[in-house]
Amino acid sequence: MAATDQRFREFKMPDVGEGLTEAEILKWYVAPGDTVADGQVVCEVETAKAAVELPIPFDGVVHELRFGEGTTVDVGTVIIAVDTRPGDGDAPAPPAAAPAEPARSAETAQAAETAQAAEAAAEPEGRQANLVGYGAAPSSTKRRPRKPRPGLEAAPAQGVPAQPLPTPTPAPAAAPAPAASASAPAPAVAPSQAELNGHGRAARPLAKPPVRKLAKDLGIDLAAVTPTGPDGTITREDVHAAAAPAPAAVAEPVAEPAAAVAEAAPASVVGRERRVPIKGVRKATAQAMVSSAFTAPHVTEFVTVDVTRTMKLVADLKQDPDLAGLRVNPLLLVAKAFLVAIRRNPDANAAWDEGAQEIVYKDYVNLGIAAATPRGLIVPNIKDAGSLTLPELASALGELVATAREGRTSPAAMSGGTVTITNVGVFGIDTGTPILNPGESAILAFGAVKLQPWVHKGKVKPRQVTTLALSFDHRMIDGELGSKVLADVAAILEHPKRLITWG
Repeated sequence: MAATDQRFREFKMPDVGEGLTEAEILKWYVAPGDTVADGQVVCEVETAKAAVELPIPFDGVVHELRFGEGTTVDVGTVIIAVDTRPGDGDAPAPPAAAPAEPARSAETAQAAETAQAAEAAAEPEGRQANLVGYGAAPSSTKRRPRKPRPGLEAAPAQGVPAQPLPTPTPAPAAAPAPAASASAPAPAVAPSQAELNGHGRAARPLAKPPVRKLAKDLGIDLAAVTPTGPDGTITREDVHAAAAPAPAAVAEPVAEPAAAVAEAAPASVVGRERRVPIKGVRKATAQAMVSSAFTAPHVTEFVTVDVTRTMKLVADLKQDPDLAGLRVNPLLLVAKAFLVAIRRNPDANAAWDEGAQEIVYKDYVNLGIAAATPRGLIVPNIKDAGSLTLPELASALGELVATAREGRTSPAAMSGGTVTITNVGVFGIDTGTPILNPGESAILAFGAVKLQPWVHKGKVKPRQVTTLALSFDHRMIDGELGSKVLADVAAILEHPKRLITWG
């Protein structure tokens, strides 16, 4: 499509987060032929942080969806083409979508892709569509166009594999290879590897970037994969098939040594393993945790505390008319206690700036709440949580949890956190050693509340007890400061009236 042709407009995958480079198309809400309006949501994508709906920035009729659902697409890649002047027969249609065009050879397809990539590179940066509030990352990787392969046009698209199969090991004389079928094409029909690329070099396997990444993650050499896609393209299914353990070949009964039989035993795991590509939220979480664990020196301290009075206060607050309809639970008071402790020890609310070699002390608290969702662990945060009243904090917590469960947490809601709470107690766990969210100074783990024997007023009585764990960045929080924060949280939960005297 010529750059000056304004009839067919292309919508590119925007950077919907903070420097994200790719997103997976989860669902299309439109199909070719549908009319769309400026601002209408056309698809839902999953980034490394959250699921986001993408609105299209112009009117028209959907001409082409460039990628199917489940495909991971690089930021800046065209995902949909729209006819902005439907019914206007004077304007030429894009060559890639001409209905009367015959099946293209692999060479033609590659040449078209090269031309489109060159036109995309020539467009001004300001032409790229973006969501409101986000911009394309300046460092986003641009895909290098493939060079056309002249030799492919001479071979049938479906009859010649894109890559030669690995040379089989010569069979023993006792077990010759079966004779070729009379209906099979003669070997001379298939061009040599040199003929495929027009040079003496090996041709590069045809596969989309997500498929190449999947093969790399699984340790599969694409040159050894048999393609089944159009024009000899390698698909995800081809890679998974190559990764699956090969079934034992059927051969004539031969007496085998006992050692050989023992070595074949692990083949029994075939069909009992699953491989899932690492992407989306899981990929981002893994990268963040590895980065944090090996960047910030973690220190974790623990304290066990009697929270019987706090649990009684929770029961009373549930009956309070001012909190009617709000989410009132022990986590609400733990969050309030943590915020009070941070206010009493403000130097614990900071960030380490490695580039500037500075510690950034923050006069606000964006309280993160770790939430387990079907897509994985996310940590949205409540902005300026330290300035909220108890009813406002309860409302914000309820909204945060509901949005996370629905998978509608925005990337903005997960950025800018300063400290975090992880409620492992809901899973019946006493406590743990949580890893810091990157860029934050501390994370508090709230364990399960259990009825235990406890010395209360000189006598052993059953009391409701929990264990708290605080992990903090030892580069900027010394043991004394971290201990004070954790001790203050414990003191408030043991005697919640301190929320009034200290608040």
